[in-house]
Amino acid sequence: MTSPSGLLILGFGGHARAVADVALMSGIKELRFIDVNARPNETFGPFPVLPSWDEAPSAGWSVMPASGDGLGREAQCDWATKRGWALATLISPTATVGFGATVGPGTFIGHHAHVGPMASVGTGCIVNTGAIVEHECLIGDFTHISINAAVAGRCHIGRLCFIGAGSTVIDGIRVNDGITLGGGACAHRDLDEAGIYVGVPARKMTGKSPV
Repeated sequence: MTSPSGLLILGFGGHARAVADVALMSGIKELRFIDVNARPNETFGPFPVLPSWDEAPSAGWSVMPASGDGLGREAQCDWATKRGWALATLISPTATVGFGATVGPGTFIGHHAHVGPMASVGTGCIVNTGAIVEHECLIGDFTHISINAAVAGRCHIGRLCFIGAGSTVIDGIRVNDGITLGGGACAHRDLDEAGIYVGVPARKMTGKSPV
C-alpha cells in the first residue's frame, strides 16, 4: 500500500495524535490537523492545527477521520467524501495484516495490532494499539476495537460498536450494531440487544448494575 505524501487529519484529540504518530512512522512527511476548537497558533510539533479547511488537499494528500467516537468518524468520512477527497487507510508498520484480509478506507490499524487472514475491517474503523482481529472476522463500519482487545476467529462485529480495552470476544460470536463491550469484559455468547455489556461473562447494564 502506497502512503500519501501528506495527511489531512480531521480532529485533534487523543486519537488524532495516535494517527499522527503512525503516519510519521509510515513515512508521511506532512500533516495538517483540522479542529474547530484549535487555539491560535496551535501545533503538534512542526505541524499546524487549524480551525477549518476549505480547499481540496494537494495532489498526493489524503484525509484521515480521527474522532475517537464512531458517529464522529462517520460524519468526518461523509464530510470528506461529499467533497470528493480521498480517505486514507493507515496501517502501522509494526502491525500485521494477514493473507486475504481487507481494510476499508478511513480505517486506522495501530502499532502492534493484528488483522488475521481473510478478515474484513470496514470503513472508518479503529483497530487500536495491540488489538487482535483474528481470521475471517467481519468488523462493521465505524467500529472501534480498543487497545489490547481480542476478537477471536469468525466473529461478526456490527457497525458503530465499541469493543473496550482488554476485552475478549470468543470464537464465532456476533455483536450487533451499536453495542459497547466494556473494558476487560468477555463476550461468550451473541450480543443482540443494544446497550452496554460488562463483566466476565459480559452482561447487559441496566441502570448502574449488570443483569
